[in-house]
Amino acid sequence: MSRIRAAFWDPAGDRYGGMPTYPWRMAPPHLLTLRQLTAEGLRPGSQGVQAQVLWRSRHHGTPGVRAAYLYDVRFALPKRTATARQRAALGKANAARRTCPECDRDVGYVLPRHLGTCLDCAEEMAA
Repeated sequence: MSRIRAAFWDPAGDRYGGMPTYPWRMAPPHLLTLRQLTAEGLRPGSQGVQAQVLWRSRHHGTPGVRAAYLYDVRFALPKRTATARQRAALGKANAARRTCPECDRDVGYVLPRHLGTCLDCAEEMAA
């Protein structure tokens, strides 16, 4: 194990605020990130963060140490599914975001908020 990886190896949680810490790609298989849980159709439920993965990064703006929080898959719950009424309400809300108030048609894309109208109507107003 390299020195950098060894710096983040703390499964007992002695060095990093009482939270078990692992280097990149060295966490136990039952600990997953939120994205990994979502990909498996799960959600954390009422459990808090169980552990973290730390790694050094030179990307994404300022260099430094980055963290990913891990949740135990054994305590995870199935994702909730939206009801038919919720899906209908979301459909109406998305349709309202695509409907131009000037020409009153569904333009097929979400209207730019800074214009408040579809691109065609905004061009006509500017001309």
